[in-house]
Amino acid sequence: MPDSRVSARVHDTPAVPTLVRANPFAWFLLIAGAIGWIASATLVLERLSLYANPNAKVSCDINTWISCGDVMKTSQAAIFGFPNPFIGIVAFAVVITTAVALLAGAELARWYWIGLQVGITAGIVLICWFFTQAVYVLAILCPYCMVVWAAMIPLFVWITVRNLAHGVIPAPAGVVKFASGWAWVIVGLAYLGVVAAIFFKFMALIIPSNA
Repeated sequence: MPDSRVSARVHDTPAVPTLVRANPFAWFLLIAGAIGWIASATLVLERLSLYANPNAKVSCDINTWISCGDVMKTSQAAIFGFPNPFIGIVAFAVVITTAVALLAGAELARWYWIGLQVGITAGIVLICWFFTQAVYVLAILCPYCMVVWAAMIPLFVWITVRNLAHGVIPAPAGVVKFASGWAWVIVGLAYLGVVAAIFFKFMALIIPSNA
């Protein structure tokens, strides 16, 4: 049974991947969380400018299929009745706060890591839903949204690996070993899947026909 208080520094042994040891993991959370937070905050500012002037052209409006402004005006951009980026501001702030606490030497309880796992899992589900809506339903890409996607994928994978390696999520040793050894491969495959989906959906626009 895992201890009721799972320290970020417990099990810092060679069997545990370097990235999920205390300080490397904290720095990873800080960097990825900051990237996601900045992208979310930028989206909020851009949305506020659209509230002030619905006809305004935001900084990421590039063409008809790469346009944050057009995405922001859809119902998918406010599934809970308020702009989705507000969720990102709060969620990534939690990630950043967690990183700072770890760097300060805090030992976080198991319930905290379980809560973080639930939150990051809900977040990746939301990201997957919005990705399919943006690519296959709206057929419009939001550059800042894609930055959020890029931050969320490794955060989800490595927080899960960290919780497996530290016993927060009970799992057979083989599962932990596989997740630990293949984490970056999983992240890379996820990125490749996103890029491939976008390429094939917008191939006619990316590679215009000369006919």
